Parts: sequence; C-alpha cells; structure tokens
Amino acid sequence: MRSVGTLYGIGVGPGDPDLITVKAAKILAAVRIVAHFRKRGAAGHAWSIARPHIPAEARELALEYPLTTEIPFTEDGYIGALSRFYSEASGNIRHLLEAGQDVALLSEGDPFFFGSFLHMYERLRGAVPIVVVPGVTGMSGCWTAAAAPIALGDDVLTVLPGTLGEDALAAKLQATDAAVIMKVGHNLPKIREALAAAGRLDEAILVERGTMEGERVVRLSEAGGATAYFSIVLLPGCKGRRIL
Repeated sequence: MRSVGTLYGIGVGPGDPDLITVKAAKILAAVRIVAHFRKRGAAGHAWSIARPHIPAEARELALEYPLTTEIPFTEDGYIGALSRFYSEASGNIRHLLEAGQDVALLSEGDPFFFGSFLHMYERLRGAVPIVVVPGVTGMSGCWTAAAAPIALGDDVLTVLPGTLGEDALAAKLQATDAAVIMKVGHNLPKIREALAAAGRLDEAILVERGTMEGERVVRLSEAGGATAYFSIVLLPGCKGRRIL
C-alpha cells in the first residue's frame, strides 16, 4: 500500500533569501513538488524568495488567485470566489499527497501568521500528514531594518490589521505600548488618521519592502500618501520596566 505524502508548510521569511531557516532550506532541497500562491501572471513573491534554495529539477505548482483587489474583500462575491479557490487548491494538493508525493507549500513570513497557508491547513489537517516550518515574520524583518527595538520589559505589543475601522484602530493604538500595523497598502491614509487621533503619529515608522531590494524606512509623518504593497507601520515601544 502506497504511503501518503507529507505537506510541508514552509515559512520563507520576510524577503531576504538568506533569512530562510536551515530546516526550511533542507526540506526545499529534498522535496520535488514546491507549491506557492501568486497573483495571476506574476512570478509569486514567496517563490522568488525561496528560488535560490529550490533544485532545478523540482516541479513548481503555482496556485493562482482568481482575484486580488478587483472587488472589496468584504463582499460576498470575493469571499465566495476565494473559498472555492482554496477548496480546489487543497483538493489538488491532497491528490498529490495521496499519490505518495511530498509537497512543500511556501508561505511568506511565517505560515501561521496572516498567511494563505492557513486556508490549506484548515482544510487538510487531520486528513494528511502536515509539518509546519516557522519562518522569520515580516514585522520582525521590518523592525530590524528600521533599527527600531519594538518591546522591552513589560511592554504590551499589539498587532493590528490596517483593514480595521479608523475609530477601532485609534482606540487600540492609544491603549498599547507598541504596535505593528499590517495590511497597509491603500489603508495608509486611514492608518495615518488613526495614529494622529491616538496622539502617536510622530512615533510611527513606515517600512516598505523590509529586507528586500528597494527597502525604504521613513517616519510616517514624512511619508507620501501612497506606499508599496509590502509595507508595515511600526509603533516602537521599549517604555516598560527595565533593568538600568
């Protein structure tokens, strides 16, 4: 009886290929099917990061999103289309695994942190063997790029999606010592207003393409009105109890 293959969820880190873990690199060197999500017609960011670690003979399995920003993510049409896509993608991966083949599925940053891998994990766990390899998160890469220590002592760090409403963002920013705001993109003006309402705009740092080519670090109060897709806003802490 043929054994079932293993699905490896591989965290590829924030962007610099040298920040992939040794464990991830070893698995990528051994597995012969490497899957990744990408926008239709694009190279795929996770694939581009991992490419130096993938053997030439490995098979690429590109899972192309049916849409990205064509319609708002809150609309039923968007949710339905993505749900069908993830179900089909997980079915294709399961077919390969049940045929006895191992599959490495790439994830930007860490697989369990705001990643599409989670949609595969929820659909396949319990049905096939899954091994998750953690990765350096995008936010870690960004606060290092900005030379901005994020938390110390008893600081509270809050991670926020920029998709929250302005009032909700402002309230959470006012209540925390340090913050990381993900999913910035077109939400940047709203995020700027929320930080201003919380009285913390002058503390905020915008990091674009952290650890990647074209990296840019700037005070948010001095940034323009638009930003790159790969952007994170940091609100450094390090104000808690410390040993002097």
